[in-house]
Amino acid sequence: MLLRVSGQSDGADYDVQAVNGIDPEDCGIEHAAELVAFAEAVLGPSDEERSRTRAALAVCAGEDGLVDAAAIVATFSMMVRIADGTGIPLDGVLDAPSAELRSELDLARFASSANTPGAQG
Repeated sequence: MLLRVSGQSDGADYDVQAVNGIDPEDCGIEHAAELVAFAEAVLGPSDEERSRTRAALAVCAGEDGLVDAAAIVATFSMMVRIADGTGIPLDGVLDAPSAELRSELDLARFASSANTPGAQG
């Protein structure tokens, strides 16, 4: 939701479907393919894939871009683990504004969506 809103504020048009395997090159985000590969590798089991995607991202986005991406992946991972581990439901303030995006990304397919009764999809 924040990416979509920040894109609207700076006049950009992002296709958030890149997170669902849609060709990241067409989503309007600079270095999208490398960012998606990096995020998936960070959360995956392969040390080799993490090293490869980290190096590829550093080449195209620079060291600062790599550090920013790593911080974002880590923060989102932490927040999701805390919410899922404690069963924190989606806050009512975010329910309505995020309903369209949750539906578009088919987030109800994830087991953790059960933590938010009435907000699946």
